[in-house]
Amino acid sequence: MTAQTALFALATSLLWGLADFGGGLLARRTPALTVVVVSQSIAAVVLGAVVVVTGGWSAAGPQLWFAFAAGLVGPVALLSFYKALALGPMGVVSPLGSLAVAVPVTVGLFLGERPGLTQVAGIAVAVVGVVLAGGPQLRGAPVQRQAILLTLIAALGFGTVFVLIAEASSSVTGLFLALFVQRLTNVATGGTALLVSVRRGAAALPEGGFPWRSLPALAFVGLADVAANGTYSVAAQHGPVTVAAVLASLYPVVTALAARGFLSERLRGIQAAGAGLALVGTVLLATG
Repeated sequence: MTAQTALFALATSLLWGLADFGGGLLARRTPALTVVVVSQSIAAVVLGAVVVVTGGWSAAGPQLWFAFAAGLVGPVALLSFYKALALGPMGVVSPLGSLAVAVPVTVGLFLGERPGLTQVAGIAVAVVGVVLAGGPQLRGAPVQRQAILLTLIAALGFGTVFVLIAEASSSVTGLFLALFVQRLTNVATGGTALLVSVRRGAAALPEGGFPWRSLPALAFVGLADVAANGTYSVAAQHGPVTVAAVLASLYPVVTALAARGFLSERLRGIQAAGAGLALVGTVLLATG
């Protein structure tokens, strides 16, 4: 493993972790669907500029259908995740969201791969973590049940996106184009859902109108997600993909630390243990 791999992979964890924290925090004041649409729109504009500068259109091909499919799944996952983060606590939600890595493992099994002992152990540890992370609050606490359910839906969606994006490109230039197509589809899908929800009487904005003061934060959430994809790509190109994936998968730790530092969240012992086990299970799955 090179120092460059470790540096960029850890940068990925930092960016994804802060993006999750920011998105969850914004969703507590602004409808989560609006947060998704606005942040992804900003990301799409920036990615469009990158594609033009790098000549990314030359990498266009049938594989972009995978990016389109990822764009359909992505808004559902992001919306579920931001709603779960808004319900909190973030220190439980974020590690559970990292279980998305189980999806690529499942796809590998379907395609004929057989898990090693480390992967089997990771699956077992992760399942125990999911159960414990709910803690006693799973009884008689609908909000907490909803947070856990939304997080698992988000993890399934994120994992599906990871698989689809991996098939959507084979180069850095192609990756930029695939991410651009994905973001455009994200915006179209999320925008349509937002329009439908408004017509049904839901609010698209807070009572005070569009949160212009939150625009920099919304931009950060969208751009941090894009930057994380870029740093992960660099990390994977300069060293073992497994090592890069393990280090990049530590982003829930960043979210949990941010929630503790900025929101002073305090977790119950059983919840902290469950969140920790889920994170350990994720690392075992990635290294298996």
